[in-house]
Amino acid sequence: MAKDQDSSDIDVETDYENIWLRLLNMIIIAVLMSMASTLLGLMTVAQFLIMVFNKREPNDQLAEMGTTMGVWMAKAARYQTAASEVKPWPWTELD
Repeated sequence: MAKDQDSSDIDVETDYENIWLRLLNMIIIAVLMSMASTLLGLMTVAQFLIMVFNKREPNDQLAEMGTTMGVWMAKAARYQTAASEVKPWPWTELD
């Protein structure tokens, strides 16, 4: 019986340490999301200007980068709100 109690204490201690590590990850991801949002705004303006001067044709590389950023931001938001335990890039592969 005492062995079960010891095992339970270790699990609680590990969970307690993990929650603080998660907080650190969440802070880092929040900073990255803020930077990504700023970059997305700049890309939006750049894409608009390209379309104005290029007969409404968007830049394919900017469009692809926007798609990739959207996937990353969605993954980050799921981790931030605890809807997923999967961390976004750079901890995991970029989808």
